[in-house]
Amino acid sequence: MLEECARVESLGVLSRFRADFYECLTARADGLFELADAVLCADGPVRSLVGLALVPEHRRGHGALYDALNSGRADVGRLRRSLAGLPLPRAAGGRILLAADVSPWLRPDAVTSPDRLFCHVHGRARNQAQLIPGWPYSVVAALETGSTSWTAVLDAVRLGPAGDLAEVTADQVRGVVERLIEAGHWSDGDEDILVVLDSGYDTARLAHLLDGLPVEILGRIRAGRVLRLPAPAREPGAIGRPRRHGGEFGLAGPATWPEPGVSTSTATSRYGTANAAAWDRLHPRLTHRAAWLDHDGELPVLEGTHIRLAVDHLPGDRDPKPLWLWSSRTGATPAHVDRLWQAFLRRSGLEHTFRLFKQTLGWTAPRLRDPAAADRWTWLIIAAHTQLRLARDLTTDLRRPWERPTAAGRLTPARVRRGFRNLRRKTTQPAGAPKPGKPGPGRPPGSRNSRPATRHDVGKTQNAPTPSPNTKPSEVKQGSAAQVGDI
Repeated sequence: MLEECARVESLGVLSRFRADFYECLTARADGLFELADAVLCADGPVRSLVGLALVPEHRRGHGALYDALNSGRADVGRLRRSLAGLPLPRAAGGRILLAADVSPWLRPDAVTSPDRLFCHVHGRARNQAQLIPGWPYSVVAALETGSTSWTAVLDAVRLGPAGDLAEVTADQVRGVVERLIEAGHWSDGDEDILVVLDSGYDTARLAHLLDGLPVEILGRIRAGRVLRLPAPAREPGAIGRPRRHGGEFGLAGPATWPEPGVSTSTATSRYGTANAAAWDRLHPRLTHRAAWLDHDGELPVLEGTHIRLAVDHLPGDRDPKPLWLWSSRTGATPAHVDRLWQAFLRRSGLEHTFRLFKQTLGWTAPRLRDPAAADRWTWLIIAAHTQLRLARDLTTDLRRPWERPTAAGRLTPARVRRGFRNLRRKTTQPAGAPKPGKPGPGRPPGSRNSRPATRHDVGKTQNAPTPSPNTKPSEVKQGSAAQVGDI
């Protein structure tokens, strides 16, 4: 009886979200909604947009499909609030765990598509990275405890040529946290929300930008960094300006390491023994350069807890290298240090979500020219993934003969998608029936395109500095913006 009541309640949550999602579509709502249903009900991975027009759940032609993406509209702010109001997964102890990362939508040959950046991708061989033009998207998702590939995607923002990764991520996390507080997921007295980041983020700067929010920043930093120890106590009678930094702490130089304040050892089934050592109040030494160039006044001292994690072995018999983490919280206890590195390992769940988006739901399959249409399609994929998450306890396991049975509640997103077509008939279907129509005349036969599309450069833009009166004409940069690829 209790199980049946839980199913009815879950089905109600799914139906309400589908109705809210339809209300968020302010133009071409029927076409966009049925396009999302086609993604959920298609047989096999989504390979192209035109293939979705043949799915029975999409009752319109391929012309209406492309028209919905190119000319439709969606109230993204309302959709974000709807996502924040859904049941939220929790980490161990009931703490909210958020992960932020960037995934690229590669468009190397789309010379007529604006706002493309050089996206970092990994090559097939080790230590072979490539830079390929595309649209990078910053995604924030909530993680849950245990070995699972489920995440709750809460926000996505496309990085533009003039955007700064740290500022965009800070605004993104701030908006997500404020919406979670407004939805009642966090209240005064709860433990701070933990935000987990991979390498590539300036964790100390993010902690500074998010000052005042109930968040703790945890990120991986590269092994070649040099940090500073806390300043020593001022001796009595000393004159001059007090020291703001202590000695150097080189991550690659064990001779510069003092005794750790916290040391823990944990036996794991996957990595053997995990040894963690933590040093308190380590901080980077900031200078008035790069992101801090325009900072007014004295630069802050951004202290935190530095963690070195070493394991016995990795899956695949790879040579394990120590992992360096930095947390914005000081005074961490041994139990908190263990929770931090375990929470960081859960960040891989977001990588599984990206793989599902691209390989199964067809996030990067369309060849769209307009970035606004790409944003629209991205939010459709997020809405589709959210419906899979809400249906994870409602669908039956439609496994192939060679697949192992999976217990209820343990289905992967791809396995839930197989049975969503049977569940869809029990949910709300607000999209109206298509109206009869006929295709347009199109371009007259034999005519040529008299309006060639504009070609756009790739890379970030940087405003040129204003020359001083004493600057020689030959020293003035030509043009108002410089491309990163040309510098």
